[in-house]
Amino acid sequence: MKATELRQKSKEELIKLVQEKRERINELRFLLPQGKVKNVKELMQARRDAARILTVLRRDDYKTLS
Repeated sequence: MKATELRQKSKEELIKLVQEKRERINELRFLLPQGKVKNVKELMQARRDAARILTVLRRDDYKTLS
């Protein structure tokens, strides 16, 4: 997911996306050691997406404070 796509979403949508990514990260953390995940890069990508979403959220918060 690209940052430009995220900037077009509302704050509520971004919060929902972060929650979904965090749930997926927790799920993958338990499935990876069991060998049930075929795409091992998915965990890294989910973490990056969550970080990107949080960055956009914080950036918007700083804009409103200025």
